[in-house]
Amino acid sequence: MEYDLHKVITSNQELEPLHYKFFLYQILRGLKYIHAANVIHRDLKPANLLVNANCELKICDFGLARGASENNAMTEYVVTRWYRAPELLLNSSVYTSAIDVWSVGCIFLELLTRKLVFRAPRLSIRRRTGSLSENAKLYLRQLPYHDRQSFFVVFPNVPYPALDLIMKMLKFDPRQRISVEDALDHPYPREMHGFTDEPVCMTPFNFDLEEQPFTEEEIKDLIYREALAFSP
Repeated sequence: MEYDLHKVITSNQELEPLHYKFFLYQILRGLKYIHAANVIHRDLKPANLLVNANCELKICDFGLARGASENNAMTEYVVTRWYRAPELLLNSSVYTSAIDVWSVGCIFLELLTRKLVFRAPRLSIRRRTGSLSENAKLYLRQLPYHDRQSFFVVFPNVPYPALDLIMKMLKFDPRQRISVEDALDHPYPREMHGFTDEPVCMTPFNFDLEEQPFTEEEIKDLIYREALAFSP
């Protein structure tokens, strides 16, 4: 893959409406498989979305990926800050695959506008999405209240169907955030949505290997045997 989405965003290359839709569809299609494998990517950003001259897109860099489990505490310091979901900014160590959906919303809006959406995360997110409910963290209740800004006013040049989907991705409450499956069935990318061409992982990915106390020599041997499977 010759490029990444960051290079596309920062270039002067003009894109047609179909390009935007195709890029988003491929991201969602890839995430559908990843989440079906019970995996959270945790570091989605334009630089981790590879593209080629045919506008084909691939998700890369799974170095921070972990198994999705609402019962296990995970580190909150994940995802480049501009694409980090509110629950991560609140230092939550229990989160779901909804954090990836938030990142996609930020990435897609950045692609459409060619500018970062939440350059100052803690301030901008709160102003754009409104204050949290009474069930939120106590210290956040002490912050000045801000009404939700209308995305249609802030981003008047973004087509309504695309912005409607983005708003569903950027819900402050992760429980209300749209799922990848529902996003694929949203009117904006629906014309590309095809169940027969959207594979899902039938077996959850197992991260137990990372917990094994391998020696350096054992790791080298495992890598060698893995390489043999591709080049006998």
